[in-house]
Amino acid sequence: MVYKNYFKRALSFSMALLALLCIGWLIIIVAIWLHFANKGAGAFFYQERPGKDAKIYKVIKFKTMTDERDAEGNLLPDEQRLTKIGKVVRSLSIDELPQLINILKGDMSFIGPRPLLVKYLSLYSPEQMRRHEVRPGISGWAQVNGRNTITFTKQFEYDVYYVDHLTLWLDAKIFFMTIIKVFKREGISEEGQATREEFNGSN
Repeated sequence: MVYKNYFKRALSFSMALLALLCIGWLIIIVAIWLHFANKGAGAFFYQERPGKDAKIYKVIKFKTMTDERDAEGNLLPDEQRLTKIGKVVRSLSIDELPQLINILKGDMSFIGPRPLLVKYLSLYSPEQMRRHEVRPGISGWAQVNGRNTITFTKQFEYDVYYVDHLTLWLDAKIFFMTIIKVFKREGISEEGQATREEFNGSN
């Protein structure tokens, strides 16, 4: 409980600050790179997500897709808007790096259930809603056990398991498993899709 309620936040803040000091140059280079690759759509992506206790905050990620639209003004499918540079950034999980700022602000931790869309809140069962008892993370127990290739139902089971078993040891295990997953580039998206299908309350 001491780690969960006090030490985890202090550790996440310290690690995020150190990471930004060490790789701030990389974030700047990638931002410039994406600014041109995204054809004027910008380098950063901001979206409201539910955090601890379902409190809404704005998550920050690198933008890996353009804002190109069809003749009717509708956005083209994700797979058509995803740039070549965006694919590289996403496959290496570099798109998650701006979330270090979210960690400094207290919105997130390094390890925790991944923050999903606000519109899913009304679809969760009471048990699934328990994923919001802790701060969301850049990586989590579900991410190292399938990431985007598992069902939402299974992901929520992993998320609640994490909430109930949160320890320094489990966080350390997830951290090192995440590094391995990034190098193997596993579970980036569902087969045949650029991202992932949406949660409908049953999948």
